[in-house]
Formats: sequence, structure tokens, C-alpha cells
Amino acid sequence: MTIRLPGPGGALRTYEPRTEPLALTPGAPFTSRTVFSAAHVVADPYADVTPDSPAAVDWDATLAFRRHLWSHGLGVAEAMDTAQRGMGLDWAGAAELIRRSAAEAKAVGGRIACGVGTDQIVSGTLEEVRAAYEEQLAVVEESGAQAILMASRALAATAKGPEDYLEVYGHLLRQASEPVVLHWLGPMFDPALEGYWGSSDLDTATDTFLEVIAAHPDKVDGIKVSLLDAQREIDLRRRLPDGVRCYTGDDFNYPELIAGDEKGFSHALLGIFDPLGPLAAEAVRVLDTGNTAGFRALLDPTVELSRHLFHAPTRFYKTGVVFLAWLAGHQSHFTMVGGLQSARSLPHFARAYELADGLGLFPDPKQAEERMKNLLALYGVPQ
Repeated sequence: MTIRLPGPGGALRTYEPRTEPLALTPGAPFTSRTVFSAAHVVADPYADVTPDSPAAVDWDATLAFRRHLWSHGLGVAEAMDTAQRGMGLDWAGAAELIRRSAAEAKAVGGRIACGVGTDQIVSGTLEEVRAAYEEQLAVVEESGAQAILMASRALAATAKGPEDYLEVYGHLLRQASEPVVLHWLGPMFDPALEGYWGSSDLDTATDTFLEVIAAHPDKVDGIKVSLLDAQREIDLRRRLPDGVRCYTGDDFNYPELIAGDEKGFSHALLGIFDPLGPLAAEAVRVLDTGNTAGFRALLDPTVELSRHLFHAPTRFYKTGVVFLAWLAGHQSHFTMVGGLQSARSLPHFARAYELADGLGLFPDPKQAEERMKNLLALYGVPQ
């Protein structure tokens, strides 16, 4: 069986799908690394909504996907940018997601950490930004989940310099009941975060970031770095206080960063581990045995798919993530909150399908092929 796929220039090419998936089975949590998958939300395809409406979420399918990730030993990073925070999922929807997922994690014994931001406001004074953070922190802590302090668009718009970041984050860390993860999300993921930590110069911003951590090392479990710059992450993790972890958020260079070097390694909190969950879990279990070469042999071939999904404009990577979840059978449709399924082109989808199929990511390759052909038919591609 073959399938005709469109390339970037519009010409059709013939691809022969694989017939057998990788044999990837659920397993226990890992011993050498802490690994979170930032998980997507499943939209309700029957809801009568517009792109400006509050998100309509299919809660059963959304929670089922989280159980899938937990079954493979992965932690779930909930209500992060992968869940379309600020791109279709508002704070009311995120709060409900946090409560439901945290309860589900408790029921099945899964690890969960949840995003704390300020997206209930667009802008405001430093006091209003701090109050917005506090409201969300309370929801996460009351749910029993670990908190991830996300970068704030409102703070980026309001802060006059590094001192404002030091004041706001210092206040939040002092009142946090348990150690949190600090998330530095680069402007490639969200242009509104340009100049975060008070400077567009990344060296200067890094110094401020480290100053926040140094003032409260007992309240910082770790940092999640999403700058797509492997060397910068390595340099940063080597400057962290003892006991503070680095969770890579680099969807371009994650195998080498997780594998590490003689001076250390990164744990992981990655959006690409949504579609790669079972394969990533298998790779980390190999790493748990000390077999770094085997880990790289499994995970290195996935980088081409990840770089494809995350190519500029990077913030639309969620579209490819949900597309692959549909092909893999984790949801019955390719609909996204906010109508974001339209954010990538047909050639982009075709290449994502080809790369994911080549890796054996689809539990039922025949179903994935049929769904891909249905999408192609909607676009008028003959088979």
C-alpha cells in the first residue's frame, strides 16, 4: 500500500507506510532522570464555538491521554504552553484542567506539575501581576500538584527592569509552600516574552535569573529552559546551586542534553514528549541502565520530527502535536481549541506523518494511513 503526499512545492510524491509499529509497552517511572511530558488538550469537536469563545474541552479524551503518559512512567506537565495556554485555553479552562488532572494523577499515582501564570489579566501594575500569580499558585497548591512558575506576558509588559522581576519572583517564592520549577520560555515560543528578566541580552537576563534562584534555593526544585540553545543551557545548568535541577525544554537538542556530560545532565520537561511519550520512555529506561549509546540510538532519530514540528513560527508546534495524537488514535478527530488546526500547511502535515510513521510512533499504522488519506481527500489530493 502506498500514499501520495504533497511536498513543499506542491508536487506529489509516493510514500510506502510501515506496517508494524514499534513494540513499546508501559513501564515503571525512571530512576536516572525526572521526565515530564507537557500534554495537549483535546477539544470538543461538537461544541458550537468560535475562535474567540472559551475553550470547549473533551474532558474524557483529555484525561485519557494523561493516563496514557503516566502508564509509560512519564510525569505530566499540565496547563503549560503545549495545552494552548494563551492560544485558545483561557485561565478558567486551565484552572479546570489543573483540578481535573491533579485529581486523576492522585487516583492513578501519576506525577504532575502545573503551570502558574497570569493569563487572567492582559496587563496591570506589578501588584496586579503578583496578585494574578498568587491566584493561580493557590489553585495549583490546593490541587496537590507541584507548581511551575511560567513566564508572564503581563510582567514582561509591565516590568521596568531586572529589579521588578526580582521583586515579583522573590515574593512568590517566599510564599510557595513547596519548591517550584521556574520556567524561562524564549520569545521563539511567545514573542510577547522578548526581554524577559529585564533584558534582551541573554547573558544579562541569565544573571538576573540566577540571582532569583540564589536568593531562594530552598524554594526552587529546578528550572525549565526553553531557549533552543544547547550550549547556553549547559552553561546555565553548571551555574545552578547544588540541589537545583535543570529540566530541558529544548525541543531541538534534547537527546544530548538529557544524556549529559562529565559535569552533569538535564532532566526533561518537553512538549515533544507528548507525541514521543512511549518511545521517549523506552529510551530513558535504557539510560537508567547506564547505556548512553543505546539511549541516543533510540532518541537521536526523533530529532528530525521534533525540529519539523517546532520550526518557525515555533509557537504553532501544538498543531503538529495534536495532529499526531489524532493519527495515533488518542482522539477521534483533528480539531483544536481556538481553531488552531489551521495553523500549519498540508505539506507540513504530510511530512510530520511521514517522519512519525517512519519512527513507528503509530500504534495502528493502518488507521494512521486511513486518517491521513481522509485529510488529503479534504484538501483535494488524489490517491
